[in-house]
Amino acid sequence: MDYPHPASKASIDGQPIHAMFASFPTVCFTLVLMTDLAYVATTNLMWQDFSAWLLLAGLVFGGIALLAGLVDLIASRAIREQSATLPYAVGFVASLVLAFVNSLVHAGDGWTAVMPWGLVLSAVTVLVIFMTAWLGRSLVFKHGVGVSNYE
Repeated sequence: MDYPHPASKASIDGQPIHAMFASFPTVCFTLVLMTDLAYVATTNLMWQDFSAWLLLAGLVFGGIALLAGLVDLIASRAIREQSATLPYAVGFVASLVLAFVNSLVHAGDGWTAVMPWGLVLSAVTVLVIFMTAWLGRSLVFKHGVGVSNYE
């Protein structure tokens, strides 16, 4: 049986680059929230340092995923036509913007780098990235975006 799926234009050997890197921000930004909570509970500066490094890692890998996703969005009309594509793209960009602002807040020293705005931004970023991840999964599992027909 042939199931036509919108193919990824930014891929390596049929594997979508966006899908390879899009999970990193979800994990990193969720861990930022956890390390911020650990900092609030212990006031150990190690946790603030972990948050800053996790934000950087999430932003770097998220930037790579964003570039690959933009290539797919621009190059594939079939991907643009999916109903969840625009909300997913907006959510992904919004999560990266929130994380960038959070990174600037976390660049401060000690308690003020986390409380209250660092923690609030971490929580909001996690909410946005989870909703975005849900939409991204629906693009793959419901609409088959980037899924290859290997037999």
